[in-house]
Amino acid sequence: MKQKIYIDTSVVGGYFDEEFKEATIKLFERLENNEIIFVVSDLLDLELINAPLQVREHLLNYSFDKFQRVELTEDAIKLADTYIEEKVVGKSSLEDCRHIALATINKVDVLASWNFKHIVNLDKIKGYNSVNLRLGYSMIEIRSPKDLVNYGNE
Repeated sequence: MKQKIYIDTSVVGGYFDEEFKEATIKLFERLENNEIIFVVSDLLDLELINAPLQVREHLLNYSFDKFQRVELTEDAIKLADTYIEEKVVGKSSLEDCRHIALATINKVDVLASWNFKHIVNLDKIKGYNSVNLRLGYSMIEIRSPKDLVNYGNE
């Protein structure tokens, strides 16, 4: 079974960012090679509206069958709100929390992000998973795209 990787907006933008480009392109190559499926949300769609044109249109270069679409639900909103109530992160990180909640509720294999402040951060991951376990959800695996690609003969 193909690995399901939830991507946030930073991964799409990372394709065009010098700092993150190499690993992001390799991750998208895995998508092209049918090794993985990207899980994308309506939240991602909303965030891409304000992105530069090349970022906004990048996912259109791939066929629809490469993606699993998920929608923001009441359960995801409540879970995201709980992350903030439990002070895993502050109120300004609500959208980040919603991405994590969507990934958690939809039981993806891993959430990929370049957001090291609020998402790919060991202390924050422990906080998200503490809330998840207490509420009966599975733990969520969170990694940067760099951790999700192969770098040749290892």
